[in-house]
Amino acid sequence: MSYSEFFIFLLEIIGTIAFASSGAMLGIRKNMDIFGVNVLGITTAVGGGCVRDLLLGIHPPKMFQNFAYVGTAILTSCLLFFLFYLKKELLESTFLERYERLMSTLDAVGLGIFTIMGIRTAMELESGHSQNLFLLIFVGVTTGIGGGMMRDIMAGNTPFVFIKHVYACAALTGAFLYIFLYSLIPDIAAMLISSAAVVIIRLLAARYRWNLPRIR
Repeated sequence: MSYSEFFIFLLEIIGTIAFASSGAMLGIRKNMDIFGVNVLGITTAVGGGCVRDLLLGIHPPKMFQNFAYVGTAILTSCLLFFLFYLKKELLESTFLERYERLMSTLDAVGLGIFTIMGIRTAMELESGHSQNLFLLIFVGVTTGIGGGMMRDIMAGNTPFVFIKHVYACAALTGAFLYIFLYSLIPDIAAMLISSAAVVIIRLLAARYRWNLPRIR
């Protein structure tokens, strides 16, 4: 495995841990058992990537080709479940603000990483998708937000992406930025800058309550 391949794999694992954590923590808050917590954690972590692979014709999806991603999601979900099982006081109201802040941060990290990874996956295919701008943007954003949407629907919530803090717009911004930088600077630098841009936009939006217009 080359240095760049290892770095990309490391980024994907970090994104998997971040998204699995947000899914598992929602399951814990919803009073689900350990199976439900794991299902939400796994779905959040690999759901968007699975949809991406189906759209791109990658069979079987990468989550079935390499168990490291699902295994990481399971390990993360179980660790969080037993942490809160043994430390129930962490779920009390005094910790709610910290919980919400942590959820936003984890979601932002996962969104940033997986949006860029979705675009890279499409670019690496031999079928010439690297010139299809709409497809690149679509699969990038889908990879970033897909797992979270599945998580929220399974937990009985309105998907976060429809109601909170320019969520999809952050992914769109990062996707366009990565495609713009891809041919100008080294790939790893482009990935880091674009992912960081998504994370920063999401955290600022959560901090200052930036939302798209809606009818109230």
